[in-house]
Amino acid sequence: MLHPFQEILSLVQAALVHNGASPLQAHATALALVTAQASGLPSHGLSRVSMYVSHLRAGRVLGNAEPSILHERSAAVLIDAGNGFAFPACQLAIEQAIGRARQQGIAIAAVTNSHHFGMAAYHLDPVAEAGMVGIACGNSPAAMPAAGGKRAIFGTNPIAAIFPRTGQPPVSVDLSLSEVARGKLMVAADKGESIPLGWALDSDGNPTTDPAKGLEGSMLAMGGTKGAMLALVVELLVTTLTGAHFGAEADTFFKAEGNQPRLGQVFIVIDPEALGGQAVYSERIEALVLAMLADEGVRLPGQRRIQLLATAQQAGVDVPQSTWDAIRALC
Repeated sequence: MLHPFQEILSLVQAALVHNGASPLQAHATALALVTAQASGLPSHGLSRVSMYVSHLRAGRVLGNAEPSILHERSAAVLIDAGNGFAFPACQLAIEQAIGRARQQGIAIAAVTNSHHFGMAAYHLDPVAEAGMVGIACGNSPAAMPAAGGKRAIFGTNPIAAIFPRTGQPPVSVDLSLSEVARGKLMVAADKGESIPLGWALDSDGNPTTDPAKGLEGSMLAMGGTKGAMLALVVELLVTTLTGAHFGAEADTFFKAEGNQPRLGQVFIVIDPEALGGQAVYSERIEALVLAMLADEGVRLPGQRRIQLLATAQQAGVDVPQSTWDAIRALC
C-alpha cells in the first residue's frame, strides 16, 4: 500500500519517540529508514523499526544520546555516538569530513560507540552534493567466518563509495561483503520464504536454504577468501582506529536482549580540486561512464536506488500492510 513519504516519516518518528528516543535521534533514524524503504531496500528500511524499538526498550540504545567530538586534528575527527543510534553521529561525521576536506583536500571522520548504520551509501549522498568523492565502511555483529574458518567473527561489513557527476546523478556503489546483505535473510524469514544455497551456513557450518537457520549460523563471504579479506580490512579500519567493538564483541541485532553494540564506522571524503582538479575529474569520470554505457545492459550503480527514491517521494512509498500496522502499534 502506498503512503506519502512524510506520513511514514512522521509515523516512524512517533514510534521511536514514544519508546524513548529524543527528537534528534528519532528524526535522523526515521529519515534513514524511510529513505531506504523508498529506495527499494526494505531490508534496511521499515523492517528495522521494530528491532530498533526493542533495542531502545532493552537499553541497548540510549535514546537521549548526543554525538560529540572525542578527538580531532585538521583532517581527522573521531565522533562518539554515545551508544545512541548511528545516524545522528554519522551525520555529524559527514558534516565534519566535508568541511575539513574543503580545507585540507581530504578528511577522515570515524564514529565509535555506535549502532547499526543502515544503508552505507545513504550517508554519502551529502558528499556528492558537495562535489566530493566519498568512501564509507562499518562493521556489524559477527556474521561471517574468517577465511578458512567456521565461526562467525566478522560482520557483513558494508563498503560504499560515491563519485559525483556534473548535471547527472552520482555513481554510487554500496555492497555488503557477504554474498548478500544479512537483512535479506531477515526479510525472507519474515515472509516464510527459502533462500538460495550459497548465501548462508547453519550453526553447524552446513549450507542451508532456511533463512532462520542462516541467521542463527553465519553468512558466506562474497567471493570466498577475497570477500573475507576485505571484511578483515573493514574490521581493522573501524575498530583499531576508533576503539569500537569488534563484530564478535557485539551481540546480534536480531534479538532485543544483548549488549550495547559499540560498533564503528569510517568515512573518507576527498575534494577532487585538491588533486588533478575539477576539470580533470569531470572529464575522466564521464569518459569512463560513456565507455561503460556503450555495452548494452550496463546500468550505473546507484541509478535504480536514486530513481526509486525520486518516484516514491512523489507517488508514495510502498509499505506492506503488516509492516504499517506493526509500526502504528509501537506508537
